[in-house]
Amino acid sequence: MPRPTDKDSLLDLSESNLSRLLEFIDSLPENLKRMSFENDELNDRDRTVSDVICHLHEWHVMMAKWYEVGMSGEKPAIPAEDVTWKTLPVLNRRICAKFNGTDLDRAITLLKQSHETIMSLIRKHTDEELFTKAKYPWTGTTSLGAYLISATSSHYDWALKTIKPIKKLAQ
Repeated sequence: MPRPTDKDSLLDLSESNLSRLLEFIDSLPENLKRMSFENDELNDRDRTVSDVICHLHEWHVMMAKWYEVGMSGEKPAIPAEDVTWKTLPVLNRRICAKFNGTDLDRAITLLKQSHETIMSLIRKHTDEELFTKAKYPWTGTTSLGAYLISATSSHYDWALKTIKPIKKLAQ
């Protein structure tokens, strides 16, 4: 599906990609839902389904914080205080460590809650507010919508691609 260019398509694709992800997880045998798996692409993180789900949740939490700080007129630390986009693996490893051992059911509950927070942020805005580049000083040269796409529909698609290979282990 093409990248969203308006509020309705962002809401729809976010909901449908999250549903696809959760339905896939639900279809897994219990042993695969909770097992540790090799992930050559990501190496030292995201070794369980729960790790991937917690990763999504924490990016929602960070997005909501950036939004809150940015909309108050201040400049949020994006992606984090001591992390740049070039050193993003450091942040992602921290996220994995923070949620290490989180039960999958708890991870899904956290994800659903933070997803609703982000969806409510999207609903507050018009197409223009979401998709006009540099509309808000804190988003730099990009749009608020681009940040929200990255935190929702695109990230859910990444998560599904990341955990899909474990289904082969059941065959």
